[in-house]
Amino acid sequence: MSLSVPLHEMIRAIRSARTQCEERGVIQRECAAIRAQFRQADNGGRSHNLAKLLYVHMLGYPAHFGQMECVRMIGSPRYSEKRVGYLGAMMLLDEKQDASLLITNSIKNDLSHSNQYVQSLALCTLACMGSAEMCRDLASEIDRLLRASNSFIKKKAALCAVHIVRKVQDLGELFAPAARSLLTEKNHGVLHGAVVLITELCERNPETLKQFRQTVPDLVQIMKGLVISSYSPDHDVAGVSDPFLQVRILRLLRILGRNDEAASDAMNDLLAQVATNTDSTKTVGNAVLYETVLTVLDINSESGLRVLAVNILGRFLLNNDRNIRYIAMTSLQKIVGTDHNAVQRHRGTIVDCLKDQDASVKRRALELSLALVSASNIRSMMKELLLFLSSCPPELRSQAASGIFNAAERYAPSQRWHIDTILHVLTTAGGDVRDETVPNLIQLITNTSELHCYTVHKLYRALLTDISQQSLVQVACWCIGEYGELLLRGECQEAEPVQVSEDDILDALETVLQSHMSSPATRAYALTATMKLSTRITDNVDRIRSIVSIYGSCIDVELQQRAVEYNALFKKYDHMRAAVLERMPVMEKNSPGHTNKESAGEAVKEIQPVNIKQALPQQPANQAYDLLDLLGGSEESLQPSLAPSSTALGLPIHMPSTAGGDLLDLLGLEATPPAPVTVYEKNGVTVTLSCEKQSDSGLTVTLTASNCTDSDISSFTLQAAVPKSVQLHMKAPSGDFLPSQGTAKVTQMVVLSNPNKVNLKMRLRVSYSKQGSAFQDTVQIDSFPGFSPSNGIKCK
Repeated sequence: MSLSVPLHEMIRAIRSARTQCEERGVIQRECAAIRAQFRQADNGGRSHNLAKLLYVHMLGYPAHFGQMECVRMIGSPRYSEKRVGYLGAMMLLDEKQDASLLITNSIKNDLSHSNQYVQSLALCTLACMGSAEMCRDLASEIDRLLRASNSFIKKKAALCAVHIVRKVQDLGELFAPAARSLLTEKNHGVLHGAVVLITELCERNPETLKQFRQTVPDLVQIMKGLVISSYSPDHDVAGVSDPFLQVRILRLLRILGRNDEAASDAMNDLLAQVATNTDSTKTVGNAVLYETVLTVLDINSESGLRVLAVNILGRFLLNNDRNIRYIAMTSLQKIVGTDHNAVQRHRGTIVDCLKDQDASVKRRALELSLALVSASNIRSMMKELLLFLSSCPPELRSQAASGIFNAAERYAPSQRWHIDTILHVLTTAGGDVRDETVPNLIQLITNTSELHCYTVHKLYRALLTDISQQSLVQVACWCIGEYGELLLRGECQEAEPVQVSEDDILDALETVLQSHMSSPATRAYALTATMKLSTRITDNVDRIRSIVSIYGSCIDVELQQRAVEYNALFKKYDHMRAAVLERMPVMEKNSPGHTNKESAGEAVKEIQPVNIKQALPQQPANQAYDLLDLLGGSEESLQPSLAPSSTALGLPIHMPSTAGGDLLDLLGLEATPPAPVTVYEKNGVTVTLSCEKQSDSGLTVTLTASNCTDSDISSFTLQAAVPKSVQLHMKAPSGDFLPSQGTAKVTQMVVLSNPNKVNLKMRLRVSYSKQGSAFQDTVQIDSFPGFSPSNGIKCK
């Protein structure tokens, strides 16, 4: 290849290369030739060689060796060489290159050149790659050019000033007077540069923003001139007069009118005029309308004007261009909280966008549809959302399900509708719901006792239909385990009657246990449900025992542990099985959408505290409680975070503290050793409590039960639960039989360890059988004789 090959010949040779290796060969030869000519002192083709080097740079090959040639060509007196030199500087140099500092003096000289095109080259280069040091050195020159009489120079100087303000924010005050004077220009290019410069100054300095709010009338007048102006071939774009300048002015008005009532009032009429007179059939008109809408929604505009803006966005939703529909929904999403009723008018159009083929439009439509759900439209909107859920892309299914759950919880018209909606979601997208869905639904079902029969029948039918949706299967197994006896009755007012046998229920649970689609958590639900059915059915207990025993050697540790514990209930603690596996009580809730942090087994119905009859001597007791009344002593509020020990299944405890013992110590009164306290007295059964101090934090509680009736009592059991921070150990009872007339008693020792000295409380569950009927009661022990958390155990 010749050393003087023209640029177009080099381009042709590079494009004709068949392989990348051949292309690199052509470029390497040409770069070697360019280097050789750069070394020559008298080189008449410098601009020609630099142009070729810039093309090589555009292809991604190294061209840094041409930086110094750019510096030399910028200093050339010839315009053709200066033009290529400035172009090379903008492409090959940046503010991090040391060579960029060498052209500062050349740019300063060219800014004062008599030729406007040379000045233009210097302004463009400074605006493109000027460093902070260069901007400080040349800022005064740019301010001088902003006041020049040449419009061609002023519009470029304005854009150069924008770059300087971005690099050195402190220099903004220098350009503020000149920028304001540019608004009187008639040239659209100068006006455009001035508006951009003022926008930049206002965004970076609050004081400057206050000053330029006085220019709002001038900007309104310029904008009105553009809106009502006649056809101008120099500025007309698809029937809109200079839409670029209009968009820039609207953006500046949005900044000036934000949080300012006077400025907003000055531009309200203009915005209404632009919104009604701009053609929306063309893209340029939609661009101006969109900026108008953003300005209306961002300033302190009138309510009617805001409704007009929302209606414009509603028209955008009907546009065939998906990009316009997307930005319309994005804008509506931002204002749905403040202008909810105005956005509701376009609900039908927004819902139709759920059927769009574009994934981005679908996502925006889903977010906006969920935000539009309210108590008045919950049924119609949920119908559309559930229809969308059945056919939505997998990446949107989780978001849709979560939004439906939140909306149903906030606006559900009835509990049955709420349960049906969640079950529909689980049936459709059970594999995409969040982890907290299952416990939330279980909590909802537990609290609606009137729908237990309906829910368990519906879940049973769903379980027979499909066991692939793990969340649905887990809830179904839980409900069958809790309310399995309701299935056997075959009567349900809320649902179609269906005859279900004990074998049918166990077959369904065995199918879940043996299915390869069931996760370990699902199998655990099914195994627990099977175990709970042992107290709800009568003819298949042996089958349940065999099912449970199979999983005693399961490879999954969780299932194995459950099975071993359940087998122990069958063999060693069969007399406690009915009490341990009874129905779960009502679960408490901390906040909407979330159950409390306790596990499902740790929530129970609120039980009124039982008044404890304390057999203390009359005089000291009266002194203590009189002092309590005098000082306004009250029980502390119940704490829902307290959890039961492992000896009682699912019993959270709430206990206040007493201060009698402390007040006795304070006044120097000697406390009488506490006598046994009666904590339960019902149906002829009496349970008394006495305590004995073992250590500073240890307490032994003795529970004594007696029977004063004429009938014997069997299967007598006591269960206790205490706060988490207290350790509880229940020793074996002396028996489970209470003869009549109190001829014998049953005692049980409970050892408590209270290292943190918290308010000690205990819930006691009493279970027994009398004349073939089962009885069960729960009492709450709010105080222990002589116990104070601050001073330790006071029992003797």
